Amino acid sequence: MNRAPSAGLVLRVDPVACEGVGLCAQVGDRVVDLDRWGYPVLEPLGSPADVRAARRAVRACPRRALWVEEVDPGL
Repeated sequence: MNRAPSAGLVLRVDPVACEGVGLCAQVGDRVVDLDRWGYPVLEPLGSPADVRAARRAVRACPRRALWVEEVDPGL
């Protein structure tokens, strides 16, 4: 079975660790928007390009407040 890389993956943020620097939105603009205070608002990962953008956002976060997580689609 050939599964798309985005199937079952979500981008998560730790709101306590996040300081609203905004680098995640600069490099992962496909999946991260910023609210009016500069904190990330995450979009669903719908394509392999979205997953790549999410991983770039994770690497750019200076506080390590973002991560990509695999979730069980049955839940």
